Amino acid sequence: MRIYWEDTDAGGIVYYANYLKFFERARTEWLRQLGLQQHALREATGGMFVVSQAQVRYLCPARLDDELEVQTRIATLGRATLELEQTAHRRDPQGLTPLCEGHVRLGWVQGAELRPARIPPAVMHALTPIESASPTQRR
Repeated sequence: MRIYWEDTDAGGIVYYANYLKFFERARTEWLRQLGLQQHALREATGGMFVVSQAQVRYLCPARLDDELEVQTRIATLGRATLELEQTAHRRDPQGLTPLCEGHVRLGWVQGAELRPARIPPAVMHALTPIESASPTQRR
């Protein structure tokens, strides 16, 4: 993704809260690549992922016109939760420079009541090959 004026603060650097937006967009695209479109999931199952916790560590600022890449990986996959590690990098001529690291915990809820529920089997199936390929713990 590219950094635009609207992403920056008065100092000309990316406003700190916008990294959470970048992480959200990257998670949505990551799920889409796994065949899990969030709107379709809610229609099919009545449930959805919601963020229950987010931790962010800022390493280096991004500026106007920078091109970012956000990497997402599963840290932990549980029956009702999914914990992800996300890192925003700037693409530089010499490679990727890490800018921001995040740890995001998602919970599966039934959409109407927003009550916690188990992640549906089809969603678990889509996530499991990815999860088993990374060094994680199952809860």
